[in-house]
Amino acid sequence: MHNSKFFCNFVPANAIKHTLMTIQFLGAAREVTGSKHLITTNSGKQILLDCGMYQGKGMETERDNRDLGFDPEKIDCIILSHAHIDHSGLIPYLWRQGFRGDVYCTPATRDLCALMLQDTAFIQAQDVRWYNKKMDRLHQPKITPLYDTNHVQRAMKLFVSVDYNRRFRIFDDVFLTFTNSGHMLGSAVVNLEVFEEELPANAKTDAKIWKRIAYTGDIGRLHSHILPSPDTFPQCDYLICESTYGNRLHEDSLVSEQELLGVVEDTCVYKKGKLIIPSFSVGRTQEIVYVLNQLYNNGSLPQIPVYVDSPLSFNATQVFRMYTDELNEEVRETMQFDPDPFGFNTLHYITDINESKRLNTNPDPCIIISASGMLEAGRVKHHVANHIADPRCTILIVGYCTPTSLGARIQDPSRKWISIFGFDHKIKAQISKIEGFSGHGDYREMIDWLTRSQNVEAIRRTFIVHGEEEAQDEYKDHLYEAGFRNIEIPEKGEKVII
Repeated sequence: MHNSKFFCNFVPANAIKHTLMTIQFLGAAREVTGSKHLITTNSGKQILLDCGMYQGKGMETERDNRDLGFDPEKIDCIILSHAHIDHSGLIPYLWRQGFRGDVYCTPATRDLCALMLQDTAFIQAQDVRWYNKKMDRLHQPKITPLYDTNHVQRAMKLFVSVDYNRRFRIFDDVFLTFTNSGHMLGSAVVNLEVFEEELPANAKTDAKIWKRIAYTGDIGRLHSHILPSPDTFPQCDYLICESTYGNRLHEDSLVSEQELLGVVEDTCVYKKGKLIIPSFSVGRTQEIVYVLNQLYNNGSLPQIPVYVDSPLSFNATQVFRMYTDELNEEVRETMQFDPDPFGFNTLHYITDINESKRLNTNPDPCIIISASGMLEAGRVKHHVANHIADPRCTILIVGYCTPTSLGARIQDPSRKWISIFGFDHKIKAQISKIEGFSGHGDYREMIDWLTRSQNVEAIRRTFIVHGEEEAQDEYKDHLYEAGFRNIEIPEKGEKVII
């Protein structure tokens, strides 16, 4: 499916004067965090695709986040695919280091970033305070946060909102179009048309030559509980594609709903325990709440309290309520008889820290949904620490966790003990996982979407990013089977000429 406005007239190859344009892969290369890809045009413009923070390694990410690999003052603009912190989290740090260009994103992404970056600054302050106390005891050097809330406020003034499917000129030689990627509210494929060269004066056409670059960001599910399927996107010459689930297939969404109900009944009804769901505050939490809302509406959900214990989740849900026109048809149909698909009588949003602490001493069965999804920070880490030794309880993982994160380590069936906040805890709670709530498409979903969007034979080169090595290697094979050629898996820091 192609739109003619994205195409320019083609001319014989010998009429084109080739010039140097580069892409440098500075993050999410052979891993799934810290997304940053730097395009330098032949006119010298530096365009940063995403500006993500490294996550999932605790304080070990400190060096990776500070060593950017480029001069922030020389970056002309940032184009942001979506609001998740592994794609947006270093923008205030860049501002602190001298970046003053525009940050282009969709309106919903801007509204979510305003919340999420403030929350990240707050979490950093807490983490650094704890780390410095430890360093003080060891007589080791202390560190400072990458940025604070003041830097966030200043960086947000650089944001420029661009609606989906609007062809927007960001420089004389660069056009930008966002198309919906279906990954989270406001997420987008970044489609760039970059002017390459004027034709010779004796050419029989006045057309210009452009290079078309598509960066998928993170790719959503073909059938999400709350989001529409990813839109097809314009034909590209160069494709930068994520690969988080490049070697896996997801379960059907209906199966996931029934699995969730089964875990609720087993934990809260039969064992009289607590179900703790580590969940990203933006996207995953709203999807789980929506499914629980549907189960409540049809009478399937047991009459037990459900707590969303996260100030960010509460505020982000308010943003979702503002953008219901960007949710899928099922949600809009639900709203014809249920005006709030993210709220029901037994659901309680908790923002007060003391109320959060009381959940740990309350003996009654309940469901606690709390951030972060990888168990690396936030209130959920305290809930897990307080309940992991209770065999009546269940820790339910509902999304991807990087291999080094607490969320991944806790899933190791051979592990009997786990360290949380420096203390060892015996693992007696049930550790379960439902992958059907993932916001990332599996390899079959991604390839189906790519081949519907693109004439794959016209793509000159494909670069696989945002995936662990094993997933990327297998995804490369799947892409080759689907007809893709010239597929590359760049290393961190690698620069390619296009």
